[in-house]
Amino acid sequence: MIRDPRADGFRFPAEWETHARCWMAWPSRDDLWGDRIEEVRDSYADIAKAIARFEPVTMIANPDHMADISLKCGTGVACLPVEHDDSWIRDNGPSFLMDSEGHITGVKWGFNGWGERFVPYDLDAQVPDAILDHLRINRYAAELITEGGAFHTDGDGTLIAVETSIVNSNRNPGLSRADIEDLLLRYTGTEKMIWLPHGLVGDHTDGHVDNVCCFTAPGKVVVLTCDDEEDENHQRLEANRQVLEEAVDAKGRELEITEVPQPRARYNAKGERLPLSYINFYAPNGGLILPAFEDSADDRAHKVLSGLFKGRDVIQLPVLDILQGGGGIHCITLQQPKFMSFQEKKNS
Repeated sequence: MIRDPRADGFRFPAEWETHARCWMAWPSRDDLWGDRIEEVRDSYADIAKAIARFEPVTMIANPDHMADISLKCGTGVACLPVEHDDSWIRDNGPSFLMDSEGHITGVKWGFNGWGERFVPYDLDAQVPDAILDHLRINRYAAELITEGGAFHTDGDGTLIAVETSIVNSNRNPGLSRADIEDLLLRYTGTEKMIWLPHGLVGDHTDGHVDNVCCFTAPGKVVVLTCDDEEDENHQRLEANRQVLEEAVDAKGRELEITEVPQPRARYNAKGERLPLSYINFYAPNGGLILPAFEDSADDRAHKVLSGLFKGRDVIQLPVLDILQGGGGIHCITLQQPKFMSFQEKKNS
């Protein structure tokens, strides 16, 4: 029998559980960022420094960029030399799982540059091994091509994903949705899958879930909405909401749904719509790092999301420079759960 994380008693912790640190990757792909790369690096540095107020941050960097990180991020952000192609560590980094004793393991997914959309990606595909080797953490190699931003968990047995970003011939040709669901559940230690039909227009990833929906607690989700019936995202987001209204989680709970409206449409220099979303946030220990889009909906998103994560200090940061590359705060961050001793778990 081939062992997998679920069979070995591991589960995928929720993102609001205690972190040991946050991982990030320094922007380096000149053909993506062009002459905006320094502004983008400033934005990454601002996000890293904000997160470092709540938990340790380690930035991986190509060796010739180490000095840049020290200059822009200061001493509060650690740096690890790891060669990589791009800076979306949520997608190409390892997924961290935990067992009932608090031990940590890693899952290395297959990575092919979001369906061969961005090449080269061979260095990005090796990042999970580099991080896990550095941490001396064992790992499972999943026979599935996917990205970490493609799925989200409640930490209590349920996984949610957008079908088009995983059940896709550019990722997993020859595998049925049932095959893919089985692999996802086994390698995340979960029991129930909820498939959403749509991501956002303009999302290079074929529609990652971290732009449209996420759990905020077991049995509770926040979803992106659009009231403008003429907007091309309106029907997509309504279809997602309908699925969630009819869904139950791994424990048989109907989902409590909270809405947050999308910001107004923005476009890049090529006239392509950017996938702007308030769902694309990061929740460090005791904090909440939210995106801001210089939009009238920013304040509303702050109110809704801070209300869902009561007791956390909320920081809202501009991310329009990062969005020119196709992603947001959640896309450039990766939480590493903390090993919890018996006494720590007892006191938590």
